[in-house]
Amino acid sequence: MKKTAKELAAAVGATVEGNGDLELAAVASPERAGLRDLIYADSAKNVPRAQSSAAICVVALPGVDLRGKTVLRSITPKLTFAKAAGLLMGRPPIAAGVHPTAIIAALVQISLNASIGPYAVIGEDVHIGEETQIGPHAVIGAGCWIGKNCRIHPRVTLYSGVRIGDRVEIHSGAVIGADGFGYAFGDGQHWKFPQTGIVEIGDDVEIGANATIDRGSLADTRIAAGVKLDNLVHVGHNCEIGEHSVIAAQAGLSGSCTFGKNVVVGGQAGFAEHCKLEDGAIVGGQTGVLPGKTIRGGEPVWGTPARSLEKFKEQFAWQSRLPELAARIKNLESSVRK
Repeated sequence: MKKTAKELAAAVGATVEGNGDLELAAVASPERAGLRDLIYADSAKNVPRAQSSAAICVVALPGVDLRGKTVLRSITPKLTFAKAAGLLMGRPPIAAGVHPTAIIAALVQISLNASIGPYAVIGEDVHIGEETQIGPHAVIGAGCWIGKNCRIHPRVTLYSGVRIGDRVEIHSGAVIGADGFGYAFGDGQHWKFPQTGIVEIGDDVEIGANATIDRGSLADTRIAAGVKLDNLVHVGHNCEIGEHSVIAAQAGLSGSCTFGKNVVVGGQAGFAEHCKLEDGAIVGGQTGVLPGKTIRGGEPVWGTPARSLEKFKEQFAWQSRLPELAARIKNLESSVRK
């Protein structure tokens, strides 16, 4: 959708320097941008790239000199650029209308302007809200409730009873509401523990491709508003993830983990059962958190078992010197024997 620099600035809270009537059509990197594309420079090192770009309009920090450009001034250029991109760039539809090959149960509530793609399967007692799009081959189990303006991509599977808020995006291959990994051992075998809870997902959540979120066992699994899960993230039964937390690819949560608000988790981090991360906790990639461990907010942790980043770096430095230290010890032992 085309907008002028002045319209964009008003919408994203920036100020305009230059031609406010300049019409913009899209966003791009400085190297790939055309005349009417919007770019951004969020640091001094990126100013030369922006200056040499064909783009006329740049989002930049106050005081940055960009001769001959129209500048949208912002103290947070990357965030402002992201908001502007959302206004300029349309998103390709996942589905349009209700496709005749979709299989829809009799007792389903589908808003008139919702869309369902080819070969999607919609179970009994499902509610699908306004402007929500269900992609091809998606499966929505019985009793699911999906809010407004959601985007359910192709081949997503929602098991029965999943509840999803508004403006949720679930990428292809994700599975929501499968049974948790819960068993009781006895009589020489593993007996399945009941998995009778559901999954509740709040507003403005995004779930990456092939991510999996298990239903609760006797309670529920809850993902709060604004949470972002990367591809291949696994969330075990009865986990609770607080508002606006972000979890990178291949991280895995065992059952009954509790994450606070604004938690940041790096890729391939692993969490044993009953871990607790306080508000604002930061966990580095490939970190391993032991059962029942509490990670405080405000101090990044790294390594296995998880420890403060400063302690991890100190220990890692010594670990990298082990061959050298071992050789020195051998020399000392030889000297002592002589």
